[in-house]
Amino acid sequence: MKKALTQLHIAVLLAGFTGILGALIQLNEIWLVWYRIAITVVTLLLAASLLKQSLRIASASAFRLMGIGAIIALHWVFFYGSIKLSNVSIGLICFASVGLFTSLLEPLIIKTPFAPAEMLLGLLSLVGIYIIFHFDSRYRTGIIMGTLSSLLAAVFSVLNKRNVATFSPRLMLYYEMAGGVVALTLLMPLYLHYFPAGNSRPTLMDLGWLLILSWACTILAMDLMLKSLQHISAFTQTLTLNLEPVYGIAMAWFFFKENQQLNTSFYLGFALIVVSVALQMVRVSRKNTPVTAD
Repeated sequence: MKKALTQLHIAVLLAGFTGILGALIQLNEIWLVWYRIAITVVTLLLAASLLKQSLRIASASAFRLMGIGAIIALHWVFFYGSIKLSNVSIGLICFASVGLFTSLLEPLIIKTPFAPAEMLLGLLSLVGIYIIFHFDSRYRTGIIMGTLSSLLAAVFSVLNKRNVATFSPRLMLYYEMAGGVVALTLLMPLYLHYFPAGNSRPTLMDLGWLLILSWACTILAMDLMLKSLQHISAFTQTLTLNLEPVYGIAMAWFFFKENQQLNTSFYLGFALIVVSVALQMVRVSRKNTPVTAD
């Protein structure tokens, strides 16, 4: 359990950096995500070829994983859209509502018992987001996109939980990213009709950031995340992902001085989210601590 939590927290730290990269890369969100996952797919193909590893699985399983990948890709599009319509801090803080969505979806999809404590902690995170939304009208469109992003994140996290015992993390990642490329390629004309992009080609600087985003924040981070999911619940994973705003916002304040753009409602909402994460970590630690005789 400790190893799984360590892997998860490293993955979350890398995930927090994706918000910074999203602000640095000068591409429309759908192009940003398309390049991110395309580089990831090519990298995994080359690695499998060099290591003589087979990527073949049953067609039904491949399509199932590719469908999950389409959800992941849409999650990222909404996530980066939220950042570009508001700022890194707002885009990251909205991700906290994923805990509530997971506590509702996990029992429905994989038939686990409803956990009232988890639902309350997820609701606490959602209250934090509502406080920011209600009292700071500047970022409402970005907050809506960020909340949709967290709903999609909860869906793919729960669906992934059903597959981690069957496939290796690298194999899952390959088919999911391949599904994401296909989904975004098909969606691209419609999306760009409503959200036109000024530039579809990355600059050399953008390409450098995209490589970091694909190799460190996608391949390495998702490999660690999927490995941790073999030993912890989807809810624990997604609520721990609420630490992503903590790491990402700290970096945004350092690099972009975003703390000068935020008001009191943001800090109050942020505090509630941190409390929900801390309480869940206490619950998980106590539940997994062996009882010893005095």
